[in-house]
Amino acid sequence: MVEAMPTMAPARIIVAPNGARKTRADHPALPLTIGQLAACAQRCRAAGADGLHGHVRDADGNHLLDAGLYRELIAEMARQVPGMPVQITTEAVGRYRPEEQRAVVRAVAPEAFSAALKELFADGDDAATTALYGWAAEAGIEVQHILYAAEEVARFAALLDAGSIPPPAGSQSGARHQLLFVLGRYAADLQSDPAALLPFLRQLDASGLSQRVEWMVCAFGRAESAALGSALARGGHARVGFENAFDNADGSRARDNAERVAEVVALARSLGRRR
Repeated sequence: MVEAMPTMAPARIIVAPNGARKTRADHPALPLTIGQLAACAQRCRAAGADGLHGHVRDADGNHLLDAGLYRELIAEMARQVPGMPVQITTEAVGRYRPEEQRAVVRAVAPEAFSAALKELFADGDDAATTALYGWAAEAGIEVQHILYAAEEVARFAALLDAGSIPPPAGSQSGARHQLLFVLGRYAADLQSDPAALLPFLRQLDASGLSQRVEWMVCAFGRAESAALGSALARGGHARVGFENAFDNADGSRARDNAERVAEVVALARSLGRRR
């Protein structure tokens, strides 16, 4: 494994415990209800997680973008896991249009949300998405831009240059744009390859973004730990959990999300990225 440089900042490790599609038929410890999510987050924080990336589901386990349920999740997190940041998703999953994705963020006003670049700009109403990002920055809301392919880094840079993505919340005090690189989402059998990170990093350099962004990786499948280790060794941050994978580095099936968090925290510590 590539050794981390001693000057790297501490790693941020976010847990993504359920995602939009998986159910308890996939793993019996996958949290679906708000109570299960908060209890899971409590265990994950004890294992070293710095925040929760949360999806909410309906009574049948289907993915929802629902402001009321998001508010319930945030309130339950504040009760059970006070001080642990909550990032809500705007993932469309084929059900939601960009205007609905933008609307749920405004209705919830969370402390953080994630948004796929290719989804929020999909309807051609760039002004509405730019307005959302500007509103979020003024409200102090962190935006994490999700990129599924290295080519999207160049598009992100072009949107920045055009002013379609304004400076992020906290930019006056040095905050940078947040990016999430997704590995393996469109690979065969949802299996990621750690080497797939390298084109993203090359494109960051080519686009002149290396000093303007903070990046994180999530990775599908059995290579999740290897991919996150590669990211941590190169100065990135990690999103880990059952949304993407159930397997530990040794091939064993994790008993719960906290076990996956603990393994990645140990990786970060071995690289000098945790204090």
